[in-house]
Amino acid sequence: MNNRGLIQVYTGDGKGKTTAALGLALRAAGQGMKVIIIQFIKGDRTCGEHLFAAQYHPFEIVQLNTGDSFVQSLEELRSTTEQSFAFAEKTILGGGYDVVILDEIFVAVNKGLVSTEQVLGLMSKKPEPMELILTGRGAPKEIIEQADLVTEMVAVKHPFTKGIEARKGMEY
Repeated sequence: MNNRGLIQVYTGDGKGKTTAALGLALRAAGQGMKVIIIQFIKGDRTCGEHLFAAQYHPFEIVQLNTGDSFVQSLEELRSTTEQSFAFAEKTILGGGYDVVILDEIFVAVNKGLVSTEQVLGLMSKKPEPMELILTGRGAPKEIIEQADLVTEMVAVKHPFTKGIEARKGMEY
């Protein structure tokens, strides 16, 4: 059995990046692995994954931002993003998890709240057996080059373009 953990990236403009990471988290938890999801640039704790995790405890979800990240200013986001990154670094260096998911980390990078260099540094510190998953639109090419697996979600068609709003249980 290969105990080497990989670095996975889920990026692109299509729907499904967080959903893919959650599916991997569920699969890993089912195999007895210890999983943590650290969410960046999100603030809604009524999403289905939070409700599921609170009820069944398959894995931890940590979200330090309690506001609505879609309406918060960059300055409002900066503090919680810095705290989230510091927490992610402590978690990865601590080595207490088999799978660490940094959800929407690339949104933080693209907003200038976390640098590409910081993320690359964190990737280089990952313990050998740990699986590290990074999600979000616009993954920098330097991170893509360092990752072991990269999946790009492509938006071919989406109901939002027809005015269909986010649906409970499907998009949140």
